[in-house]
Amino acid sequence: MGKVAIAVLCSGGGTNFQAICNSAEAGLIPDAEIRLVVSDHEGAFVLTRAARLGIETAVFDRKLCPDPAEREKLILEFLKSRGIGLVVLAGFMTILSGKFVSAFENRIINVHPALLPAFGGKGFYGLHVHEAVLKAGVKVTGATVHYVTAECDAGPIISQRAVEVREGDTPELLQKRVMREAEWIILPEAVEQVAKKLKGGNT
Repeated sequence: MGKVAIAVLCSGGGTNFQAICNSAEAGLIPDAEIRLVVSDHEGAFVLTRAARLGIETAVFDRKLCPDPAEREKLILEFLKSRGIGLVVLAGFMTILSGKFVSAFENRIINVHPALLPAFGGKGFYGLHVHEAVLKAGVKVTGATVHYVTAECDAGPIISQRAVEVREGDTPELLQKRVMREAEWIILPEAVEQVAKKLKGGNT
């Protein structure tokens, strides 16, 4: 069996996508290849990153296709047409429906910028997560990679990594540290772990 074909879904800059690409280039993801990058925002810098690497991109812009159900249907059909075996959510700002998730059951993973189940669920995304962490006064935060289920941020955890919260942190400072010390490390590792499992016949 060949490599598992990955689609990365991203709405923004694509730093987690870049981390996966860097790991793949270093030979650390032998069981998968990124075949496609999908965004719901036509101005997302991840599309530029992907184009530079010669990776196919597709845009299903929220403004051009405002109906979430219709947009999701188009994305799902496109992924299937490209033979995608694993979907990686890397800063994708659309919450997927149960129908979408069931079509790729146990084949969608997401990176979340906190130690789930803390600071997860609806409304906890991007800087909002780090704002909540600082407001709560916790001393340790981090990142989680988990399987995506119909319930937001509630799927089985694949990997977690802790990051210290420091005195004087702002949401922006904490966000960058969590990316650098956790997200960019555990997401590529989880991609390889899940791809290897899928290749083993557990598809």
